[in-house]
Amino acid sequence: MKKTVRPTDFLQNMADSEQATAPDAPTNEKVAKASRPVKTRDGLKHIGGYLSADAVEKVAILRARLRLDNSELITLAINELHAKHSAKRAFGDA
Repeated sequence: MKKTVRPTDFLQNMADSEQATAPDAPTNEKVAKASRPVKTRDGLKHIGGYLSADAVEKVAILRARLRLDNSELITLAINELHAKHSAKRAFGDA
């Protein structure tokens, strides 16, 4: 004679098996969260803009070549532009 399996028994067995394996091995999600560095936006200001398709393509190429994210790329560009402008002022060209 066959034993009938009831849905409640099935769910109870599933819950028991999950509890038995959960404490032994951490899930991939927990490992991934623990290994990621925590980035915070505290004290930072968002600057956005609307760019042409050509400018967006240039940004994508520079990000790939320099291996920078958007924020790092914009910061680099601003620092270089500021240095160039400061040099012009120092020599009386501006």
